[in-house]
Amino acid sequence: AYIRPEAGGLMVGLFESQAAAWQVGGIPRDFSFGEISPDWDRMAPYLEAAMGRVPATLETGAKKFFCGPESFAPDLAPIVGEVPEVDGYYVAAGMNSIGILTGGGIGRLLAELITSGRGGYRGMDVTGINVARLQPYQGTPAYRAARVVESLGQVYAPHYPHHQMHTARPAKLSPIHSRLEAQGACFREVSGWEGADWFAGKEVAERVQAGDEDAIAGISVGPLGWGRHHWFDTWAEEHSECRNHAAFIDMSFMSKFLVQGRDAQDLLNQLSTADVSPQETITYTQWLNPLGTLEADLTVTNLDGETFLVVATDTMHRHVEAWMKRHIGSEAFVTVTDVTGGFAQFNVQGPKSRAVMEAVTLASGGTSGTFSDDAFPFRAVREVNIGYAKVLCTRITYVGELGYELFVPVEFSVPVYDAIFAAAVEAEESTGGDVRLRHAGLKALGSLRMEKGYRDYGHDLDNTDTILEAGLGFTCDFDKVGGFIGRDAVL
Repeated sequence: AYIRPEAGGLMVGLFESQAAAWQVGGIPRDFSFGEISPDWDRMAPYLEAAMGRVPATLETGAKKFFCGPESFAPDLAPIVGEVPEVDGYYVAAGMNSIGILTGGGIGRLLAELITSGRGGYRGMDVTGINVARLQPYQGTPAYRAARVVESLGQVYAPHYPHHQMHTARPAKLSPIHSRLEAQGACFREVSGWEGADWFAGKEVAERVQAGDEDAIAGISVGPLGWGRHHWFDTWAEEHSECRNHAAFIDMSFMSKFLVQGRDAQDLLNQLSTADVSPQETITYTQWLNPLGTLEADLTVTNLDGETFLVVATDTMHRHVEAWMKRHIGSEAFVTVTDVTGGFAQFNVQGPKSRAVMEAVTLASGGTSGTFSDDAFPFRAVREVNIGYAKVLCTRITYVGELGYELFVPVEFSVPVYDAIFAAAVEAEESTGGDVRLRHAGLKALGSLRMEKGYRDYGHDLDNTDTILEAGLGFTCDFDKVGGFIGRDAVL
């Protein structure tokens, strides 16, 4: 409840812990500063509790009971910026009931964004409120009706670490979701995907299926608090397994784009600080604006000079896609295709990852030495056979260890997953446990990359950082033909 003086009386306001969706099918075009009829049966308990804060109001009564609609964003952050679909169309919405409080700052921000355009903006960090962070599925009536019920109650609730929304889930599933679930995965929402955060183990998963309440509680994030959670030791174990042996991490939620055409290389070299022209090579690079501040942190894989795979973090999906499309010249021949849902991404990382992948290759009829340093050097790209599938494999790491990223057509994902773990189990048995593969979740991925100083855009990096301030100047090729956007500002 909130209470303030109002025209010689008191205004007593209240919030429900669970909201009711209103006009999900569309707000009437002529509705403005209007009221809606209150649901007295629904509101009475909340109203009595609010008025109970000032007992005199229970006797005095109410002169006016106002009930009106309010807008809430799915993640309770404002929705601000240029929409990806329409050039020059800016929005400022989703103020989450604090529009008057934030209006001044949001208005200034919007004005600065409009006047700076795509020339770059570093006045304040906008990564968490950029309209491009949201995705089309979040505009469906079913999603909005489900999520808003929970959103309202979270406005003034304690914002605990690791808190997750529970409504409007699941929306998007990895093709191996059921396999991860069978390993006791605790899932968290990752841009609409169900991402495995950590693993309680197969035995716990079986107890969950049997309805064991203790197991169900053990596989959940809660109870939330400010201290160490019950799954901390599991997280630590997964971290250690990756550092000392090998870990399997499902990252199918990553944004993936196939960029093709005669001028694809020129486009990506213009956008990228690094030189992406070497073929059959994956390149870690930054994309800058003319100010020299960061727009994206990603990898570009050159497959054949005219076909490229661009992989970015999930939260930058629509921004990266729009940034590419907006820089395609009127005479250029380039296509950008979102293939995020077409490929699963499996990461096999850790000092024993080469031995694991060798075992997988041999089990699939391959030859020894396929993953040796000479045959498969760092940043190389190869097509490998796993079971019946041809899989794109890159040697790259996000955890600071030897490792590989596998891009698997979704229809082959489950068989490839099974083939990897079947070969890994045999390798573990034949080596007495020296070569082994364990599941690891996103909690371990986060601590592993932080331990080795790997950046995460939207957390460690944002649009206010220059590439030199971020310590990523090593990605810049200042001498490549044509340069790159932001080069002069960096120099």
